Amino acid sequence: MNGALVSTEYQAELSEIASAASLADLEAIRVAKLGKAGTITALLKTLGGMTPEQRQAEGPKIHALREAVTVAIADRKAALDEVALDARLATEKLDMSLPVSPGAPGSVHPVAQVMDELAEIFADLGFAVATGPEIEDDWHNFTALNIPETHPARAMHDTFYFPDKEDGKKMLLRTHTSPVQIRTMMNQEPPIRIIAPGRTYRSDSDATHTPMFHQVEGLVIDRGIHMGHLKWTLETFVKAFFERDDIVLRLRPSFFPFTEPSAEVDVGFTWEKGRRVIGGDPTGPNGGWMEILGSGMVHPKVIANCGLDPDEWQGFAFGCGIDRLAMLKYGMDDLRPFFDGDLRWLKHYGFAALDVPTLSGGVGA
Repeated sequence: MNGALVSTEYQAELSEIASAASLADLEAIRVAKLGKAGTITALLKTLGGMTPEQRQAEGPKIHALREAVTVAIADRKAALDEVALDARLATEKLDMSLPVSPGAPGSVHPVAQVMDELAEIFADLGFAVATGPEIEDDWHNFTALNIPETHPARAMHDTFYFPDKEDGKKMLLRTHTSPVQIRTMMNQEPPIRIIAPGRTYRSDSDATHTPMFHQVEGLVIDRGIHMGHLKWTLETFVKAFFERDDIVLRLRPSFFPFTEPSAEVDVGFTWEKGRRVIGGDPTGPNGGWMEILGSGMVHPKVIANCGLDPDEWQGFAFGCGIDRLAMLKYGMDDLRPFFDGDLRWLKHYGFAALDVPTLSGGVGA
């Protein structure tokens, strides 16, 4: 652009811009010059009505004026911004001695907290944590566990199936973590002591059931294992988890296809201040029994399905819902809020990440 042209023809516009005392004044000038109804915008609109000769003569002048004003406004805005920043730096102070405002704290979900407690308890008992896929095949989820295709026990599971694979293999969302037991027995030499916590899926939903829930199962495979080992393990676990020595368990005969004999496990509770509390005398006037576990000796057919000799190796297994354990220990009466993501619920029932309850005293402490 010709500097002499700018200094003579555009001096009035540029002087007005340079004299703007504030960003608000500068914005008013911009609107007056370059806005929809601005003077320079009006000049640009006149180009359409000019003859080619007039447009060739006047067009460059009008465009040069718009460019000069645009650059001048940008330069003045940068200068005013710098002045405002200098003023802030001169007047504002930062007190480095003040404590830092804490950010919004996160919390440990009750399910995650209970999983950690379970791992801690069973680690003291010599158990390792095992995992497996949540999308399983029909063989690992049912058949290997002595639940063949025509077995009526399959009706006990409301299963989410996927379309069959090209080779005919049925795929599904696992209905329990028992397939982890199968995979462990097939890939690991006995003796075996594992727990298998994780997500499981069944088509069910009410106050105590959800389509997705958490389960933990335990498995011991060794020589000479019997029901006495199972009972001691469960009593030790429940006492450590609820942190009470007055826990009473009751084993009732039951049926599971993958264990024989099988037993439901009830825990004694008492009513205290209108709330059911695990522990105390279940036979007293304020006592009762509540089912919390399923268990039994691993069925010989299951052991054989995994390539082991059931005449040499025996074992026991048990399983329970992690969400249900959390409800019993921490006083919750509805399972559905576990998965709602309500911050109010999480703030009430969650655990501070650096202040979670632990069982650091170990089993039997």
